[in-house]
Amino acid sequence: MLVFALVALAAAVSASGIAYWLNRDAVLTRTQDAALDEFRKALRDTANSLPRVPTCPDLQDAAHQMADNAQKYEVLLSTRTANGGSCPAASAPQMFTMDMVPDSLVRAVNKRRAQDHDNRAPYHLYWQRITHHGTPYLVGGAKVIDGGPTGYMLKSLENERQDLNSLGWSLGIATALALIGSALLAQAAASTVLRPVQRLGEAAQRWGEGKLDTRLEVSGSDELANLSRTFNRTAERLEKKVAELSAREAASRRFVADMSHELRTPLTAITAVTEVLEEEADALDPMIAPAVQLVVSETRRLNDLVENLMEVTRFDAGTARLVLDDVDVADQVTACIDARAWLDAVELDAERGIMARLDPRRLDVILANLIGNALKHGGSPVRVSVCTEGERLVINVRDHGPGIPEDVLPHVFDRFYKASASRPRSEGSGLGLSIALENAHIHGGEITAANSPEGGAVFTLVLPRDSSELGAEGSGVARAESEGKEDPR
Repeated sequence: MLVFALVALAAAVSASGIAYWLNRDAVLTRTQDAALDEFRKALRDTANSLPRVPTCPDLQDAAHQMADNAQKYEVLLSTRTANGGSCPAASAPQMFTMDMVPDSLVRAVNKRRAQDHDNRAPYHLYWQRITHHGTPYLVGGAKVIDGGPTGYMLKSLENERQDLNSLGWSLGIATALALIGSALLAQAAASTVLRPVQRLGEAAQRWGEGKLDTRLEVSGSDELANLSRTFNRTAERLEKKVAELSAREAASRRFVADMSHELRTPLTAITAVTEVLEEEADALDPMIAPAVQLVVSETRRLNDLVENLMEVTRFDAGTARLVLDDVDVADQVTACIDARAWLDAVELDAERGIMARLDPRRLDVILANLIGNALKHGGSPVRVSVCTEGERLVINVRDHGPGIPEDVLPHVFDRFYKASASRPRSEGSGLGLSIALENAHIHGGEITAANSPEGGAVFTLVLPRDSSELGAEGSGVARAESEGKEDPR
């Protein structure tokens, strides 16, 4: 619309300017031609009626006679008197004097030209436009041949200036109206042509926000209408495809949740049996003991896998909640290390008295996964440091192993990701770091992995010191999780 208006403005200004200058030239040319023609005729008639050597009164009468004209110009006549002096005679001495005649015009009027076939007269009529005290004038002059007087005329162009000013204002108003009209026309064009594009853009934005039921109203058979129909067909197909994928994903989550739930009952019985077998391992036949030990370890691994799967399904279903409590972070880290008999392999750098309001069980899960991963893949000693940065709690877990390969770093928190494809089976389930990251997210925090310049991998846990806004303290869901039971709802 702006470009349209600018083009229209440029066209209107150009047209108005051309019209103004053409009219100005026509008005001034017509006025000055009429005045100069009458002046030339009056000067010729006056020169014929004057004596050969006129007196000043004769010139004065002639000037008054010439000034009585239809063109309303003043006259100034000048000639040599009998005694050799100069006698300028003006029809309006207070208004028109020789001082108002430009020197260049005086020189041109008094200059004698050589006569030939193309120039039959030694003197010619010359004119010039001047401005005196803010008023425009036309000044003309001519010299009568054979010793006649020199005459000058002064005609005011004030009326013409006023007419041209009126014309200028009219053209200016016309230009403004043209600009307004072009703006309205551009707006109409924008409404007609660009509004469908705007609606299409808004629909695409809503579509990108996940509102796949967005559709466009289609009317007409132009290119935009065809584009809108294509958009609607694409949106319909995508909505159907996303619905299918969402249904499959929901079914997969339900399957994992149901499978984990169904496995817990027989797994509980198997765990009880394996615990009895483990207690009686010393009394068993040496040939049977390794098999019993294998069954015990695999049963524990299966139990951990089922618990991790149930935890993952809670995160996917959005039912995970926080049970907040005020804890001393150093005591919490020490308790986590002590409960897993890692005191000899872990160095703790944490001051007592750093308090935070968070979920102790979920913090324990995060620490256990980070420290256990460092011990398993990096080797001891593992150094755990705790500090605060403003309202954030920062816990660094660093090992002294070979570090994490650069191609593995982006995937360390992916579910079931194994760094080595040749070892698809290992003691871990591939869910530990993923669960740790989800527990950090539910606190409003983050976990990052990097390699230390001094060697080894560094995992950095950043949590807010107060997660009250995110917690649901005392909720039924949170209690059920903290007890390791399924939410009854």
